[in-house]
Amino acid sequence: MRFAIAVVCALAVPALGSSVAAAANCPGNPDALGTSRTLVIDPAEHQLLGTMQYRETLPLNDKEVVITFDDGPLPPYSNRVLETLNAECVKATYFIVGRMAKAYPETVRRIYAAGHSVGTHSQNHPFTFARMGEAAIQTEVEAGIASTNTALGDIGQVAPFFRIPGLARANAVEKYLSDRNIMTWSADFPADDWRHIGGPEVMKRALERLEAKGKGILLLHDIQPATALMLPELLKELKARGYKIVHVVAATPNLPKTATLPEQWLLRGGVQAEARTAKLTWPTPQTVDLRPGVLLPAPNPNSFGVDPAFAEAGPVYIPPARARMRRGEIPLPPLQTWPRSAAQTHDLPAATLPVPGLRNLGVPDVEKAVLTSPTPAPMKAAMATDSTQQAAPATLRVPQRINPALRIPGAPGQWPVPEVRPRHSLMP
Repeated sequence: MRFAIAVVCALAVPALGSSVAAAANCPGNPDALGTSRTLVIDPAEHQLLGTMQYRETLPLNDKEVVITFDDGPLPPYSNRVLETLNAECVKATYFIVGRMAKAYPETVRRIYAAGHSVGTHSQNHPFTFARMGEAAIQTEVEAGIASTNTALGDIGQVAPFFRIPGLARANAVEKYLSDRNIMTWSADFPADDWRHIGGPEVMKRALERLEAKGKGILLLHDIQPATALMLPELLKELKARGYKIVHVVAATPNLPKTATLPEQWLLRGGVQAEARTAKLTWPTPQTVDLRPGVLLPAPNPNSFGVDPAFAEAGPVYIPPARARMRRGEIPLPPLQTWPRSAAQTHDLPAATLPVPGLRNLGVPDVEKAVLTSPTPAPMKAAMATDSTQQAAPATLRVPQRINPALRIPGAPGQWPVPEVRPRHSLMP
């Protein structure tokens, strides 16, 4: 037991000593948060970082934080953020937009001269990286790097770090960056400072998400007024809660990478972290060899045991979805959609069947007769007639000429004979 305590203390003392030394070496601020250590990484070995989108993140210890800033520079907010970091001797990682570097090259040189890492964030910050072609991706990435390098001039070069605008990741973007040995950065948690919320809310979200993760990469924007205002309080609160700042730089021939274990690149380490972060990984589509020589036969109804007679009968009728029944309605019986009998064909004679006429229906031949209305009786005679007495039968009148427009189609000269009912007295 004593040996285990001694080992833990031996591992903790160097980290504590480095943090104390960093704070003590901060001119004019002995209580500064400082930067506890520098982590040197090789972009060719770990090319996708940040558990917001990827499986791996930086190999940090518990209560270690890497602060990153996007979209800048933009005075005066970027200048105020830079002054706050310098006052606390905190080193961060910047992802510069190319056109902003062209507009404010002096601020880019100040950031680099203060010892911060300078990555890039494309030339124009488009939110369409996920839909871009390779040529457009190359233009945005390379132009952003060139503009930032031009702003730096002779004092240095940008780091091989790139963050996709809007975190709009895509396989084509990541492949292009990987081929260029540029590391793609996401983040472990944001503070939502781009959502136009106040400084206290930005700080609250940053601390809550950091406490939930225990460590990781914090995403901020140095062009946001709320971020510039709340940053001094955030750094003080990080120190009060025992968090330490880690500065990340890229390995070079003269600066070897920091020795790490593979499980340290997972958020919690070990197999459990791999299981927890598996849902954050992006699926890799399966490729199918479509060459003519290796195509598999397409399935047919015989593959599923269907009788060929049913297969030849045509498509299966699928009834539409039934509407919801109202109260009091009786549902119709279900339609029998399967199995279906095969279509049957009948050999019909070539002759055409005769068309039925009115005579087939029992209608007399009255081609030249028209029904005329009976002559009405006088009103007094109608009132005296008994209610049970029938009216005189209808009389027929032979017309001199038949209007052809009144003929029945299909039965020339045939006239319909309406039913003649007996008339009754309308008065009792």
